[in-house]
Amino acid sequence: MTRMPESPWSAVPLPAVASTDADATVNLSQDGALIRRTVLPGGIRVLTEDIPAMRSAAFGAWVAVGSRDELEEHAGSTHFLEHLLFKGTPTRSAYDIAAAFDAVGGEANAATAKNYTCYYARVLDVDLPLASDVLMDMMTSSLLDAGDVETEREVILEELAMALDDPADLVHERFSETVLAGHPLGRPIGGTPETIRALGRDAVLAHYRTHYVPGELVVTAAGNINHDAICESVQAGARAAGWVLAEDAVPAGRRVAGTAIHGPSTTLTIPRATEQAHVIIGGPGLSNADPRRFALAVASTILGGGMSSRLFQEIREKRGLAYNTYSFTSGYAEGGLFGAYAACAPSKVATVVELVRAELARLVSEPASAEELRRAIGQICGTFVLGSEDTGARMTRLGLAEVVTGRLMSFEETLASYRAVTAADVQRVAADLLAADPTLVVVGPERACAAAEALA
Repeated sequence: MTRMPESPWSAVPLPAVASTDADATVNLSQDGALIRRTVLPGGIRVLTEDIPAMRSAAFGAWVAVGSRDELEEHAGSTHFLEHLLFKGTPTRSAYDIAAAFDAVGGEANAATAKNYTCYYARVLDVDLPLASDVLMDMMTSSLLDAGDVETEREVILEELAMALDDPADLVHERFSETVLAGHPLGRPIGGTPETIRALGRDAVLAHYRTHYVPGELVVTAAGNINHDAICESVQAGARAAGWVLAEDAVPAGRRVAGTAIHGPSTTLTIPRATEQAHVIIGGPGLSNADPRRFALAVASTILGGGMSSRLFQEIREKRGLAYNTYSFTSGYAEGGLFGAYAACAPSKVATVVELVRAELARLVSEPASAEELRRAIGQICGTFVLGSEDTGARMTRLGLAEVVTGRLMSFEETLASYRAVTAADVQRVAADLLAADPTLVVVGPERACAAAEALA
């Protein structure tokens, strides 16, 4: 740990959550970039990664609230706000917000997840003050005009309709809802057409006023940046909006939806007049803090993580049954998902399902070969490092560490965790997750659904 020159902001190492009693820095980056974390008055958190060699910078404004955290009467509000915050503030119209980024060749967008929302921009380093100013204005002072609510309601309904028309999106949504049934994580991120139609402006406004407050706000930035300047800009934006920034305020704690994940193993079919049948087989996965998650990532890569994976080789290369097949995992504070996907001709559903089930069983019954293990770990580590060579990815990494996991692992620690996985670890985690019969979800023509139901 090194000491920085005197700073007006109290900064603490990333693993700490709310302590503000030291002016300290921590270097957790593989390439020597400096990472700092500061808790501002009001409990606003600012995390930055200074990468002087970059000419760009990414800026993100986060709140640790997603579809998981909505009250029943606010269902769909999280995603609704993602749209509405771009519609204007007392000092900027929707056009002004768009034009500000267009004028500097920047990009701005937002993302809603089950457990967080992020508004972000990527710009040249000299334009970072602009990005900070605009995004802080949006976060603190959105008008949420009643007319804009009605306009965006129609836009969101079209967005949901587009997802329902995409069978690949639909099968993933239904799989998540089925496996996570009864748990807040099982809610669709964007709401449903019914909840969106029923959602009033007052409910959206209440959701905004509850969660878009100083103690919930996390700002992250990466690139050629100045930590103290960002702290000053963020605090100025919050004060200009009239936010009360108490000196002794602390950040909000991380949310965990305490109910158990207990979706039953089942078979669900959704008839659609499509050319292909879209199939997912899987079940509950691991939380994002479970030490077995590294072994699960390796298991998933061996199963369906690339062109050399078991599913790709068996289903596509050897038999020509599908163009697209892969496996996936997702993790949250409370648990996660693990599954395998394939899209095939309706007449091939039974064969594909049996092949996927066989490969899942083989993960449990026999250890991966040394070559499979080496290749999977190499793929994960290479993808991880290559994906981190971007200011947007670095900014996102800081945000997820603060609002989701509570800990920022160094690159070397992360890579070492994957490289330590053994064939026995892969076999054990597969056995743990596949102890119960997996859930099967199929979207496709009637004959494909009938074939899937016959396998139940």
